[in-house]
Amino acid sequence: MRQVRIAAGRRAELVERPTPGLRDGWALVRIDAAPLCAEYKLFRSGRTGESLGHEAAGTVVECAGRTAVQPGDRVVVMPQYPCGTCDHCRSGEYIYCEDNLDDDAGTMAEYIAKPAWLLVPIPADVPTHLGALACCGLGPSYGALARASASAGATLLVTGLGPVGLGAVVNGVYRGLRVIGVDGNAYRAALARDLGAVAVLDPNDPDVLAQIRALSGGRGPGVGVDCSGHVDAHRLQLDAAARRACVVLVGESNEATPIRVSPDLIRKGLTVMGSWHYSLTDVPNVMRVIGEFPGVERLITHRFPFDRVQEAFEVSESQQCAKVILHPFGEMT
Repeated sequence: MRQVRIAAGRRAELVERPTPGLRDGWALVRIDAAPLCAEYKLFRSGRTGESLGHEAAGTVVECAGRTAVQPGDRVVVMPQYPCGTCDHCRSGEYIYCEDNLDDDAGTMAEYIAKPAWLLVPIPADVPTHLGALACCGLGPSYGALARASASAGATLLVTGLGPVGLGAVVNGVYRGLRVIGVDGNAYRAALARDLGAVAVLDPNDPDVLAQIRALSGGRGPGVGVDCSGHVDAHRLQLDAAARRACVVLVGESNEATPIRVSPDLIRKGLTVMGSWHYSLTDVPNVMRVIGEFPGVERLITHRFPFDRVQEAFEVSESQQCAKVILHPFGEMT
């Protein structure tokens, strides 16, 4: 089978790899849509990379043993290889499994083998490439808003309007929230407005905090989701948040964010939490967002066949895009 790798010198290419075999209870999936996520950072750095990708949608072609899926089923391939038996896995919060299996196969390939319980059926009325949004397109922010118990009528502040942040705009608007975005990328700011954000502000504007306050009745947003992973965005979320608000951190970050316990947390009564993905128990709700949100396909701005993988990575690196999708077997409807 063909699989994507990043070679030295910022070169994305296809290489031949053996088609993976199956363990009992696993299924082999032909990958029809493989979204790009943060792999552009590795591409930009000039370093090499194998087994790329952690999200996909495709068609089951083979099963081993008794499985809930059958050949011909269209499915979303959930990320990682959790154990399937710990409390986190059994509750649906498998993403927090501490006993992941020794497997790191990437989704930017023609086929992938997965435990069948990690393959989520795609509803008949949802095209396969849109089903792929159930991973990092809409999943992280769906989980964040669910954990925050965000309800209609609240104001939501989204910092960072990359593909995950744009997904937060979709999820927020779908829930009936009043969404304010913050990002300096003009392309993505325009797309956020098109998806329903009431305003998108420039984080470099010295008055951005005052503008957020003014747009939220002078009190600040009741819910915040950071999708940027930047320390300045973390601070903006904490400073802008209303009293008793909930701020959820989604964007990956290894930097230290300064938090003043009394003025930031205790005296404002803030709830600050991290959220990675979403519970498998919420799969029907995520699929409902995909099926019902008008124009959800605008989250996908570029689609490429495998033989244009270099172009796909260059577009992703440019950040003049939302979700970019590779089609190993040619573009599907």
